[in-house]
Amino acid sequence: MPTTSWCLIKIKHGINVEIPLPVDRHTHPALSVSLYRAMAATVDLTASQAYLEGKAVKETRVLISELCRHFYSLGWVSGTGGSITIKVHDDSIPKPHQLILMSPSGVQKERMEPEDMYVLSHSGSVLSAPSPKPYPHKPPKCSDCGPLFMKAYEMRDAGAVIHSHGIESCLVTMLNPSAKEFRITHMEMIKGIKGHGYYDELVVPIIENTAYEYELTESLAKAIEAYPKTTAVLVRNHGIYVWGDSWINAKTQAECYHYLFDAAIKLHQLGLDWSTPNHGPIQSTKCLRIARESNAFDMTRKANGEIDPFPRCIVLDIEGTTTPISFVTEVLFPYARQNVGRHLSLTYDTPYTQADIKLLRSQVQSDLEHGVAGAVPIPADNAGKEEIIAALVTNVEAMIKGDRKITALKELQGHMWRTGYENNELKGIVFDDVPEALEKWHNSGIKVYIYSSGSRLAQRLIFGYSNHGDLRKYLSGFFDTVVGNKRETRSYVEISESLGVDKPSDILFVTDVYQEATAAKAAGLKVVISIRPGNAPLPENHGFKMISSFPEI
Repeated sequence: MPTTSWCLIKIKHGINVEIPLPVDRHTHPALSVSLYRAMAATVDLTASQAYLEGKAVKETRVLISELCRHFYSLGWVSGTGGSITIKVHDDSIPKPHQLILMSPSGVQKERMEPEDMYVLSHSGSVLSAPSPKPYPHKPPKCSDCGPLFMKAYEMRDAGAVIHSHGIESCLVTMLNPSAKEFRITHMEMIKGIKGHGYYDELVVPIIENTAYEYELTESLAKAIEAYPKTTAVLVRNHGIYVWGDSWINAKTQAECYHYLFDAAIKLHQLGLDWSTPNHGPIQSTKCLRIARESNAFDMTRKANGEIDPFPRCIVLDIEGTTTPISFVTEVLFPYARQNVGRHLSLTYDTPYTQADIKLLRSQVQSDLEHGVAGAVPIPADNAGKEEIIAALVTNVEAMIKGDRKITALKELQGHMWRTGYENNELKGIVFDDVPEALEKWHNSGIKVYIYSSGSRLAQRLIFGYSNHGDLRKYLSGFFDTVVGNKRETRSYVEISESLGVDKPSDILFVTDVYQEATAAKAAGLKVVISIRPGNAPLPENHGFKMISSFPEI
């Protein structure tokens, strides 16, 4: 019988673990030690006293006390309110299992000391509590926000969570007491929120306050689930919870949120609408009713079965809907095909081109593995620049010829087209009825978005440099293939969740492609098909309402 051996393994922070080796060490010495080293690495040692007193935990204690003092100066944690929690960053421990440090509740945040923090396991059990303070300090207690913080850790894999009582986050929920969301667009600081750009609409869910903080846990969890892209939840008449991948990310976003809330409050005081692209005058309910009953809309109430005129949001396709298909196939694609080599040569060392090349490498590798026609290997980074560019050009030309709807190609094309628009070599084309319709929808309070297989940059360029001027002021956001393939139902589910509508049917999707219309309908959106010159024929008895110009909507 094999003899039982013992392996003494030094893990870290001076911690030694003895693990039995029920394997004959003379027969499998290397295997047994390697196997049990791997086993030992999985042992949860974060609760050990040595680890709790280690450098990583100490540094996080100091960081939280410094941030509490800073947040106090900002007015986020005055009157002992508010809190912050951070996971102890340690590369040797998987993020979901890292320790959690949390500032105590009901104590003066500006007087926090490193030893005042609670230390919790990844599951939320207290591993270390601060000692009681002498009079007149209140004895520290674990944050009342604890259950809510844990939801952000569990549901978003957060690295840090901040709870602020900043007055901006409180007042902005009072501007419309019935609103379930805060919405804002076309503000520079939106770029500081994960997954958002200047032209996007930022949507933050609002939940109702309760007498006790822990009672908010369920409603906060529901909001996190209902808004998969949000990084914050507002609590009416109370404050905000913000989370991020790290404390830096959480702090940056919290600052941006407070800035945007403050901007919305000041715009409201000026009688301006922060939720529209041009931030024009706030329209009263009466004005909205009059606009919606104008002759541009009342034709849709005819008895011929036209669509409901009052969607909350309209999502528009580009090719064959706002723009002739010929513009894409006869202008944009040829320009990209003819200029790809020149573009790569002139911009090769720029960060955005290097990012494009990285995406193309990944796509081409996948194409080669799946035997996609036209794919050729791209030389390694240490090969000559000309050799790499030649291979890239070959692959890109094949992708364009195949009209492939892939992110790697769309990103590169967007950057090439940007140069063309800026140099007046390109001009975006939209149908003549589009600008007037966009303006009327905008003035009626209807949010308009674009969803196209072209990159968001390419979309903004078409409308920003159009034959009718800059139309972006009428658009609230852009979606591309990053959200998903246009012929997949899940993509439209993602869009409806991003827009935060009460129900998918609050969104009207306009497209010229039957398969896209079918996918959007399956997601619950209202759909109408655009019939424009040059569009592909539709199947017989397709069952969708059709329009030939936007005034018919």
